Amino acid sequence: MKKIFTLLCMTLCFGFIASCSNAAHHETSKNKITVPPVSIQLWSVKDKIEKDFKGTLKTLSDLGFNGVEFAGNYGPYTDDPQGLKSFLDSLSLKASGAHLGIKTLTNKDADKQLSFLKSLGVEYVIIPMDSRAWDANKVDDLINDINTLESKLAKMGLKIGYHNHDQEFNAHNKSTFWDYIAQNTSQNVILQMDVGWVNYAGKNPIHYLKQYPNRTLTTHIKVRTKKGSEQSPIIGEDGYDWANHIKHNVKVGGTQWLVLEQEEYPYGLDSMQSVAMSKQGLDQVIDKL
Repeated sequence: MKKIFTLLCMTLCFGFIASCSNAAHHETSKNKITVPPVSIQLWSVKDKIEKDFKGTLKTLSDLGFNGVEFAGNYGPYTDDPQGLKSFLDSLSLKASGAHLGIKTLTNKDADKQLSFLKSLGVEYVIIPMDSRAWDANKVDDLINDINTLESKLAKMGLKIGYHNHDQEFNAHNKSTFWDYIAQNTSQNVILQMDVGWVNYAGKNPIHYLKQYPNRTLTTHIKVRTKKGSEQSPIIGEDGYDWANHIKHNVKVGGTQWLVLEQEEYPYGLDSMQSVAMSKQGLDQVIDKL
């Protein structure tokens, strides 16, 4: 019944949710902890971005997001970082980071791409996935690439990071591949924890925040459900203790951005409606901290 009521509110009050989101974020300044700003991974609404880049970012701003994390699509601004930055500024949005694959970061156009991101105001460059990360014969090659990139990007004032899926938590070297990567990369390499995938792997996300303090500068706030599960993929309806997690983000993770990501769209909702519901749920969690 609660979900049906929520859906009704979504249908009738989409604009009202946005105003509630802004209010919720504003109130965090009175809380005991300083909650990081909230960004959105644009992959969450990739279908909307492809059809209407500017309109989609405007809607995300109206929903109360403080930033966006890019995933390769820069709309009409592919060759115009200053234009894109000005557009973000007009919406009171910041570029919280960007996902770039190893091939993009190491090909002949890598410097051009990095200069684009630097001009855009991006500080955190995150490798979204690399199958070597869970291959015992290849993980050391990935680690070498990451460490090499860390040195290169540092000279440009950028930070490199790696984003997990569930496979990184497979057993390796008496712990997990995630531990192995964390322990063998520079302390300056960001461990962008995707909370949804850590939970999916059956691990405790807070354990890894504590295990590698001040390395979760940016984190994905997400629910990833298993096939056949009745768990909701909407933040706040999923049963995870997000309040405790965010407190640990602040206290031990060094987290600068909470990046909401939505990959599942329940109840017949489209991508933006699902994002709006998770943003509302996240705001309610933050408002109570």
